Amino acid sequence: MTEYNIFSENIYPDWAIDEKFFIDKAREILKFYIEQPEITKYFCLKNYEYDILSFDFLYCDSKKTHEINKEYRNKDYPADIITFAIFADTEDDERFVFDGEINLGEVIIALDKVIEEAEKKGTDKEYELSFLISHGIMHLLGFDHQTEEDYNFVISMQKKALEAVGYV
Repeated sequence: MTEYNIFSENIYPDWAIDEKFFIDKAREILKFYIEQPEITKYFCLKNYEYDILSFDFLYCDSKKTHEINKEYRNKDYPADIITFAIFADTEDDERFVFDGEINLGEVIIALDKVIEEAEKKGTDKEYELSFLISHGIMHLLGFDHQTEEDYNFVISMQKKALEAVGYV
């Protein structure tokens, strides 16, 4: 049975999120994705043996995501989410499994953007955060959305995952 090591740090002072709750949701979402044949057929973990999957969340503000975007991605704007998919973005022959563990990478989420989006959509901020968490996990697994077809696939899988973990 696979172990999921998910770590998080919240440096955004205006929302003391329940990190354990969201780590548990992320774990459920990841388990859901790994059970879906339409995901496992194409994900970055295909053909790798592992006992542990790990990744990190950093919760911050859009000022921080703007800095990260400029420094690491050469993009001059704040983002609601930035994903560094270390394993997925590495060439196959350079990927490694260390002591049965794969480090998928890091997901950085701007909580002020989550709050703005929830207000704009009329949803609760916990749902919006879970939606971004599910989105980040899709990126960690190697899914992108450069085409409309890919975007629709990612969004549909996110909706299915959130429904499976108790969001309707």
